[in-house]
Amino acid sequence: MRLGLALGYWGRGPDPRHVPLAQEAERLGYHSVWTAESWGSDVFTPLTWIAARTSTIRLGTAVAQMAARSPTTTAMHALTLDHLSGGRVMLGLGLSGPQVVEGWYGRPFPKSPLTATREYVDVVRQVLGRQAPVDLDGRFHSHPYRGPDGTGLGKALKPITHPLRADLPILLGAEGPKNIAQATRIADGWLPLYWSPNRPEVYEASLAEAPEGFLVAPMAQVRVCDDVAEGLLPVKTMLGFYIGGMGHAARNFHADLMARMGYEEQARRIQRLFLEGRREEAVLAVPDAFADEISLVGPRERIAERLESWRKGPVTDLLALAPDPESLRVLAELNT
Repeated sequence: MRLGLALGYWGRGPDPRHVPLAQEAERLGYHSVWTAESWGSDVFTPLTWIAARTSTIRLGTAVAQMAARSPTTTAMHALTLDHLSGGRVMLGLGLSGPQVVEGWYGRPFPKSPLTATREYVDVVRQVLGRQAPVDLDGRFHSHPYRGPDGTGLGKALKPITHPLRADLPILLGAEGPKNIAQATRIADGWLPLYWSPNRPEVYEASLAEAPEGFLVAPMAQVRVCDDVAEGLLPVKTMLGFYIGGMGHAARNFHADLMARMGYEEQARRIQRLFLEGRREEAVLAVPDAFADEISLVGPRERIAERLESWRKGPVTDLLALAPDPESLRVLAELNT
C-alpha cells in the first residue's frame, strides 16, 4: 500500500505548512501529494507551486471539480503541469454537489450525473490521446458545441501542445454505488471520501468488476497522539461540516454515504443540528466510532495495529490528511 499526503484546500489564506509538508513527505518516500478545491483556492495553482519545490513525488488533484472547468480546460491544466513536473500528475475529478455547482459555479447540476461524468472523462482522454480532433456528440459536453444557441461555426480541434502522456492516470471521486461502479469502467482509480476497512461490504458490489491495477485511494486523517478522543475532534469537525453543511437537507451525498455505512439516524441528526445553526452540537453528535473507523488516530502502537486492516482490503494508496511531520514520519515507518 503506497502512501500519499492529502493537503486539502486553503481556508482564509495560504497554509504555510503545505510546501514543507510536501517536501517532508517526498523525503520520507511518500508516493504522492494531493490538493483540493471547494469555493476558494483552486486545485491546480497550489499543486504547481509544490511541483516547483519537489522533484519526485506524484502530484494529484483530489479533486478537481468538473463544474469549475470545461473538460478541455481541465485537460489543458493537466497536460501543462505534467510537462512542467516531468510526468508526475494524477488527475482526480469529481462532480461535487448541487449546492456548490449551482450556488458557486452558477451552472445546473446535471440531471444525469453518470452521463455527465462519462462524457467529461471521454473528452479529457481524447485531448490527452491527441489521436484526432476532439469530437463528441454528447448531452452535456458536446465538442464542437452543437446547442441551439450556438453559431454552428465551431471547429473540432486537437491540442497544439503534445501531451507528455496519453495514459496520464484519471481517478474519480464518487460516492454513490452506480458512480463507483462506473469509475471502475472509465477511470484508472477511485478516490473514496470515507473508507472504513471494517465495512468492506459497503463497496464490495461496486468494485466487483474493477480491473487489475485499478487504484483505490481513500483519504484518512492521521494523527499520532496520546488522547484518542482529543485526536478525533478534528475528524468529527470535518464530518460535521461535510455531513451537515456540504449539501441541501433534501440532497446531501455525504450524509447519504454515512447512512449507507450504518449511521443513518446519526447522519440525519447531524444534518438537522447543522442546518439549525447549532454547529458545535452537530460536531459533538458525530459518533466517535464512525470518526475512528475512517481515520488513524492515537498512539503509535494503536495506529500500527489498525493499519493492518487497511492493508488487507483493496486499498492501493492511503492518502493521509496529516497535520504534522511527526505523524507523517510515524506512518511512513509503520508502512515499511
